[in-house]
Amino acid sequence: QVQLVESGGGLVQPGGSLRLSCATSGFIFSIYVMGWYRQAPGKERELVASITSGGRGSYADSVKGRFTISRDNAKNTVYLQMNSLKPEDTAVYYCNRPQPLFSWGQGTQVTVSS
Repeated sequence: QVQLVESGGGLVQPGGSLRLSCATSGFIFSIYVMGWYRQAPGKERELVASITSGGRGSYADSVKGRFTISRDNAKNTVYLQMNSLKPEDTAVYYCNRPQPLFSWGQGTQVTVSS
């Protein structure tokens, strides 16, 4: 049974940083592209970053230069380092395998506000 457990969210001031973690189990993590998604209130879920099995990251324009995705294949965990956070980054953040998607985890709330 696949499990995706996100953690690390919280309330942070604009310009601050957070590091999200996603612990996975139930599938062969190391061979798949993994992604971080977010869903803001009233908006559709969007892919903000993805990482290949070899560690190459890709980013949405809205987060490029501020977010860094990484993975530890030995720990079956994917991370999202978020710097220079903006109020528009406020959302619930989820990890998942982009193709095909697993069932979604519970996500972790990130709120950027002064």
